[in-house]
Amino acid sequence: MTDIKEIVYKLGPGCELEDVQEGNVYVGTVQGFANFGTFVMLNNSVKGLVHKSNAITQHQERTDILVMVAQVRPNGNIDLREVVLDDYSTKLVSRQVKTTRLSDLGQKIGRRVTIEGELGQVKQTSGPTIFTILDETGTENAAAFVEAGVRAYPEANTGDIVQISGEVMKRNNQLQIEVSSLHRLDGDEADIVRKRIVESLDQKSEPEDIPFLVESEVLTKLRPEMRKLAKIIRRAVFTQQPIILRHHADADGISAAAAVETAVVALIREHVSDSDSDYYLFKRSPSKAPFYEIEDITRDLDFMLKDSVRFGQKLPLILLMDNGSTEEDMPAYKVAQVYDLDIVVCDHHHPDEIVDSFLKAHVNPYHVGGDFGLTAGMIGTELARMINPAVERQIRHLPAIAGVGDRSDSPEIPQYLALVADEYPIEDCKKIALALDYEQFWLRFNDGREIVKDILNLNKNPIRHKRLVTLLVEEALAAIAEQVKTLMPHVESRTLSSGAHLFIADVEMYAHRFTFPPPGKTSGEIHDILCKKYEGEPVVTLGLGPDFAVLRSRGVMMNIPVMVRELREEISGGGVNGGGHLVVGSIKFVEGMRGEVIDKLIAKISLAPVA
Repeated sequence: MTDIKEIVYKLGPGCELEDVQEGNVYVGTVQGFANFGTFVMLNNSVKGLVHKSNAITQHQERTDILVMVAQVRPNGNIDLREVVLDDYSTKLVSRQVKTTRLSDLGQKIGRRVTIEGELGQVKQTSGPTIFTILDETGTENAAAFVEAGVRAYPEANTGDIVQISGEVMKRNNQLQIEVSSLHRLDGDEADIVRKRIVESLDQKSEPEDIPFLVESEVLTKLRPEMRKLAKIIRRAVFTQQPIILRHHADADGISAAAAVETAVVALIREHVSDSDSDYYLFKRSPSKAPFYEIEDITRDLDFMLKDSVRFGQKLPLILLMDNGSTEEDMPAYKVAQVYDLDIVVCDHHHPDEIVDSFLKAHVNPYHVGGDFGLTAGMIGTELARMINPAVERQIRHLPAIAGVGDRSDSPEIPQYLALVADEYPIEDCKKIALALDYEQFWLRFNDGREIVKDILNLNKNPIRHKRLVTLLVEEALAAIAEQVKTLMPHVESRTLSSGAHLFIADVEMYAHRFTFPPPGKTSGEIHDILCKKYEGEPVVTLGLGPDFAVLRSRGVMMNIPVMVRELREEISGGGVNGGGHLVVGSIKFVEGMRGEVIDKLIAKISLAPVA
């Protein structure tokens, strides 16, 4: 005959006081001690007391203990007695809990609900702990209070699947759950909830299949990768993953970034309950160089890790626009890989295949037979429309500004200009692009969020927009005229063996330093003047500094990235690096090797075919 084992009950998740029966033995966890006894948790929300007169053995916090329920008092207090059993079987007490979807909370104000979802953020305030929870229908906040500034439910962290019960309240005109219990779900329970969220998010994150603003063979070929990138960005918004957008600090890069910023911020405000969510879930910054360098990733890491610790945020998605495609980005990518950061790129510089293993998505016209004529601002605006079609009217002029700012001669630029010609004629687009370049120079590497929006007329204040652009253009043109007037008498000219004209301008010795226009733009202005003077003839302009050279070409088919690699291998101790587009770019080197680097660079330019 088999002995019948005594049954010990285990109070399951979601069980409450009414599920506890007097006389039953339960397995509990020691929570803490007082002079009069030991507090025991029967589950995450039900607690009782073993009076010291009813204790048998010594225990430490968080160890298991067997207790018998002696009495459940009318006020909800539970009197427990410790028991010791050598042989017993455990039976789970489970409760079928009806859960509420977050999208239905507005109909439940003042009522108690139970929510199952993923923790998107855990923020400790000076008062309660704020848990941001997301399910397949949306996101909301839940507030749990232990005592001022003390972390509630420290076992629950970002990314955990949890069950939260509490009363739905409205605070500062926003819905919030006042938490009475929270516990992590594990195993099959967690898997079921997570699968439900993932399937819903996958469908919700899929971008709309909308036509492009213009007819473009290159854009059509890019569509699959653009949709992939748009889906990654939309999913980051819906899962409250912060986004850091880094971009080239010129009119094209700013236009591309501003388009995506407009789309993402509007999407955040629509789907995230916190009124200031777009300020901590989205950050835009210009890169110091025309690539994502170590200084950029260091600043971003410092920012993101502090927010991860202080506010329980997920580590961000890094989005690079008008940069990110070249091997110059590799050192920063390797740092990002240490932290398992997700990186995506939307660029039109000539790409290096080596970067692709570090990227979750890489949109670049060169991948589909296009080139830099399709600018980052054009691609970025079409990408922004995929992310959030509702912002199209606000941003449809940005491709035209980006195109004229980057001197594009692509088949797409006439179409983008025609699209907005009534409101933004080509001359106005050129003025806006120049105003962006001028203002960004003084902003240095701050985002100038609201100023940039005023320049681009995204703040819906056309009078201020026109006044600001007019003023900035006047100042920029005066500065350019002064710089060109000073530098032109010192420009050296040569005729290369290929028949091309080569012009060398020392932008360090014979131009004003630390003011607008900077060396790159100064070289471009000189190049434009010389191209007009020698119209129809091949022209190369070199803007030289002590440790850099800026290259501009018309009619000479150079490949700057290849030239940089060759110079790096050929000149020992030259410290050569750089890149850019095929015929527009820059090269850096150590100052002491300037003579040798420039001589070999000019020799390579001489060998380039002339169109």
